[in-house]
Amino acid sequence: MITRRRFMATASAGAGIAVASPALAFEVAPRYRPQPVRVKNDLAPGQILILPRAHFLYFVDQPGQAIRYGVGVGRAGLEFTGDAVIEVKKEWPTWRPTNEMIERDPGAYRRFKDNDYVQPGGPENPLGARALYLFQNGRDTFYRIHGTTEPQSIGRSVSNGCIRMLNEHVTDLYERVPIGTPVTVL
Repeated sequence: MITRRRFMATASAGAGIAVASPALAFEVAPRYRPQPVRVKNDLAPGQILILPRAHFLYFVDQPGQAIRYGVGVGRAGLEFTGDAVIEVKKEWPTWRPTNEMIERDPGAYRRFKDNDYVQPGGPENPLGARALYLFQNGRDTFYRIHGTTEPQSIGRSVSNGCIRMLNEHVTDLYERVPIGTPVTVL
């Protein structure tokens, strides 16, 4: 006879990762899953192109071809545009909102107000599993390509300006791009 305890233990064991991490259980729309796509031949391999209005990031891996990832982007007025370079890469990065973010939404960021608290890296950190730091002329822009604890934000314009990816997607991109990778956000 199967008991409730045995049923729950079996169900939990069978659920595996989905039980351990709700973010991994989210199913993103097929168009936002990584996939090879054709791009203009004049785009140089090794560069990243981001089209915020379409919610896609393209990593050009060879002439005429890129890997396309779905992303979440900055809401109106907070988005980054222009050219940058990835100068820093971090696994399970720490995070602290900018002073502008704290001023804009003090309720959401009250634990950071009037102190120097920095949230440690880990599964609850808003930057997720990996972060690629965007710089212009050697200066940090404070914009990042990073993982997210809010997988439902992929395909939407809801962030404070950064480019969000599912953790497994940003981990894949992180492994593909070296320091010095050029990034263009249109």
